[in-house]
Amino acid sequence: MPDQEFMREALREAKIASTKGEVPIGAVLVRDGQILARDHNRREEQSDPTAHAEILVLREAGRLLGGWRLPGSTLYVTIEPCPMCAGALVQARVDRLVYGAPDPKAGAVDSLYHITDDARLNHRLQITSGVLAEESAQLMRDFFKNKR
Repeated sequence: MPDQEFMREALREAKIASTKGEVPIGAVLVRDGQILARDHNRREEQSDPTAHAEILVLREAGRLLGGWRLPGSTLYVTIEPCPMCAGALVQARVDRLVYGAPDPKAGAVDSLYHITDDARLNHRLQITSGVLAEESAQLMRDFFKNKR
């Protein structure tokens, strides 16, 4: 089950974020069965509202590959992407998105918006949701429970 294997890697990143006091979201970008980039939320660490795991992974993959277009790639992320991240996935021409738990407050793939499947945009992604969703959701619940 490659999707579960790669999602476990994203969960590892999310756990690192949690230990740093960051919202526990992790992401890995895969092409041809290999992880090109991996990261976790770093908004607090970088004092940057755009330092979401997905954005950081896209930036790193672009640097490694020498371009902003990332066709043939799959992004694995523990929580449904927000509008900024969903838009970045479209712009980067990522082929596929696999996410764990939905985000009913900010999700822009299935929950609130459908950015990655909007026919008005020039690119759409294949979506797989719910991969290791309970583990992803539990990390978030535990993090916010400990914050309060």
